[in-house]
Amino acid sequence: MTANKKTTGTTKTSMTNTGKTLRIAFLTSTMLAGMAHAEDVTLNIESWRNDDLTIWQEQLIPAFEAGHPGIKINFAPSAPAEYNAVLNSKLDAGSAGDLITCRPFDASLDLYNKGQITDLTSLAAMANFSSVAKSAWQTDDGAATFCMPMASVIHGFIYNKDAFDALGIAVPTTEDEFFAALDKIKADGTYIPMAMGTNDQWEAATMGYQNIGPNYWKGEEGRLALIKGEQKLTDPDWVTPYATLARWKDYLGDGFEAQTYPDSQNLFTLGRAAIYPAGSWEIAGFNAQAGFKMGAFAPPVVKAGDECYISDHTDIGMGINAKSAHPEEAKAFLEWVGSPEFATLYANALPGFFSLNSTPVAMKDPLAQEFVSWRDKCKSTIRSTYQILSRGTPNLENETWNASAAAIKGTETPEAIGARLEAGLASWYKPTK
Repeated sequence: MTANKKTTGTTKTSMTNTGKTLRIAFLTSTMLAGMAHAEDVTLNIESWRNDDLTIWQEQLIPAFEAGHPGIKINFAPSAPAEYNAVLNSKLDAGSAGDLITCRPFDASLDLYNKGQITDLTSLAAMANFSSVAKSAWQTDDGAATFCMPMASVIHGFIYNKDAFDALGIAVPTTEDEFFAALDKIKADGTYIPMAMGTNDQWEAATMGYQNIGPNYWKGEEGRLALIKGEQKLTDPDWVTPYATLARWKDYLGDGFEAQTYPDSQNLFTLGRAAIYPAGSWEIAGFNAQAGFKMGAFAPPVVKAGDECYISDHTDIGMGINAKSAHPEEAKAFLEWVGSPEFATLYANALPGFFSLNSTPVAMKDPLAQEFVSWRDKCKSTIRSTYQILSRGTPNLENETWNASAAAIKGTETPEAIGARLEAGLASWYKPTK
């Protein structure tokens, strides 16, 4: 009996141990599954496009995450005017996100030269872009491409079509017609003729000087001549646009000096201003906010019969922070950004950001189609300050911000602006010496 009791006890103990083993195995597998879930990688994106937040959160990120389990995306933009400084500080401190939204040409080239973003030449999706599309994010010799191209933007003017119809104003094609339209809007008094402020400075240069300027310096002809040292910023083609900007002052409404970029957007979308000096990047936001019909017109030529030029600017790409803890996951994301799927999603979600992908993308938005149609009748160029000319100190791009604001406010003459900018550029840029 004693022996049988011992045997029974041993059997019970064995069964108990087996049960414990199974429970431990189950708990272990559960814990491992939980750990695997907890170890999903989150990639943080740095960007200046703070008005795109909803589109990233509701359309682009879900599309990526659906096909890439284990990788989560956090889109964390900064204010446009603060982006460069904020990003540089984060990169220097080692706290920047995994993915860096890239401005074109020199600003991003500087990050690459400092080893802060990585060479992406070997990514398979790079084959989806032409050499022109990639040129904004390459070394001067084209040997390395450090940001995945995403989109270009086109400059022009968006207008309140209802206001134009009510006042009997035709779309202007020359500067004389443009200022005649502004005079008519001002005389009527129902609308602020044009919504722009100078508080943030960058918009005065981007939607002001770089918008109308190409019609003066003849686009790429003048831009490349400036780079080669064959033209100077004191030449009439570069000074006269500041004189034209100075004429804008009378049409911007009271308090424009303190008016921020969001203030200007609100004035227009609320129907209080008739014209908005714009980039095509405004289209999506304006479509969502404006309760009136809108149209767009290209920068008016200086005089009738002149050839027209537009700023069709390679605007946005994306690179990888060299200090990212998740470089492989970041590469996977950029392979997707370089895909036709992303190109179609992005162009339709953000009408006015024109895809650089070689795969054709049909645009459904009429305002976006109007902007892109100017490519067929005008010569395209990029912003004059972005390639090569802003590599030194003083930085010509940043100097053009305050110069354009000063011109509009009337605090500095166009001639003084030209002399100041040329002296600054000549102090470090060899071809101008």
